[in-house]
Amino acid sequence: MDCRRELRRPGKMGNAKSLSSQKVGSKFLPQEQAEVDRLFDVLSFNKGGSAPGTFSLEALKSHVKEALPPVMVTRLYNGMWRVKATHKAQGSKRNVSREQFTVFLSHLLKGSFEEKGHTVMKMIVTAEGPVTARDVQKFTEELVTSVVHVLTHRHELRGWTGRKSTVSPTSVQAMAAQLLSEMKFQDGHKFRGPQCLDQVCDQAVIEDWVFHVPHVGLFLSVVIHRGLRLLNSSVDLSTLVPERHVDKGQPFESILDVLPVIYLNSHLATDQRHRWRLLFSTQLHGQSFSQLCSHITHQGPCLVVLEDKDGYVFGGFASRSWEVKPQFQGDNKCFLFSITPSMATYTYTGYNDHFMYLNHGQQTMPNGLGMGGQHHYFGLWVAADFGKGHSKAKPTCTTYNSPQLSAQEDFQFDKMEVWGLGDVLETCLVKNKKSILDSDPAAQSLLEISGRTRHSEGLREVPEEDD
Repeated sequence: MDCRRELRRPGKMGNAKSLSSQKVGSKFLPQEQAEVDRLFDVLSFNKGGSAPGTFSLEALKSHVKEALPPVMVTRLYNGMWRVKATHKAQGSKRNVSREQFTVFLSHLLKGSFEEKGHTVMKMIVTAEGPVTARDVQKFTEELVTSVVHVLTHRHELRGWTGRKSTVSPTSVQAMAAQLLSEMKFQDGHKFRGPQCLDQVCDQAVIEDWVFHVPHVGLFLSVVIHRGLRLLNSSVDLSTLVPERHVDKGQPFESILDVLPVIYLNSHLATDQRHRWRLLFSTQLHGQSFSQLCSHITHQGPCLVVLEDKDGYVFGGFASRSWEVKPQFQGDNKCFLFSITPSMATYTYTGYNDHFMYLNHGQQTMPNGLGMGGQHHYFGLWVAADFGKGHSKAKPTCTTYNSPQLSAQEDFQFDKMEVWGLGDVLETCLVKNKKSILDSDPAAQSLLEISGRTRHSEGLREVPEEDD
């Protein structure tokens, strides 16, 4: 999103509409202002229900059609109508003037945090009296729902169609709660759930919230750009929603819908956000630890996601390629996360360097995939005896300060997937010329015992020895 604040004043030959818009403090560049003016002209085309030079709520709903939920269209309209105009159009009643329309969009898309916060407050207010956290929660849930709605309507989910073709209310509530968790009240305390819903939120609280939670402004910009079809080129959705890449011909339903994907994607490096590549899934590759190892090693950074038998969804971000070896690996960019029942990330504490662990076929060391904590007491552990794991944290994991992620400390699961992030690095492709069977004798022995042959044997070039 363009964050420039300069004001380019038109020359004396500029038309009256542009001059008027610039006088009320538009932050749009001339070509952007022209597009805003064109949209206003479409909305204010008099069909008998609007005063000249204004438009009504019905006109806005007619323009948006099914692209946004009606409740969000009404919030947008109320935010515009509540802008104090320097001069009121005659007979406008509750209609929106060009000045109000321009100022609202200018402040929401390009304004300072004070201006954005002030504009958001206008959208939250529903009646006389103070705004409470309950009002902000309702607005936030409607905003999150509207983002998914408009991306679905515009066919811009980039492969993340979600389970049952819609995003679950649980995901909406979890995302909204995560956004609200950074809101501070006047007494300095943060939002901590239902017990805070009656707390008053004044203008300063909303401004601080918008400042500390960039997703509020980003989601509103998506609603404007995609819902109103305005300045579409100025928002890049590739960093918001990654392209989902699954091998062709493989029907696949992910554990994740688009909201957890958006949440996790925001915690990744920029070069990892544009594409997620499915490396492993129990749905496609079966309940096999050997299969897991063969698909995720030497693939660069990735996300491990599990859903336990109680419906809790959680996992970890591996910042480096997984390798099968009896030592800890990774670095302090790794983190653990929870998706259901709540969205949260847990990062490096500095206590130890037990970031990642992947071992198989050893008799003296634990065999499985682990992140954080220590042997036999991991923050996240998937046993080589596949389908079992644990998340131990009393009170929290030493490496990541994470609580117990699963419903039960020792959990069972049958759903797991691993996503490679960004593009496949050339170094990863070179390393993957070696079969997992070369580095995992146990897997080779299992294959031979089953009576199956190594079809790749004799077809691969002899790998060079590592220095």
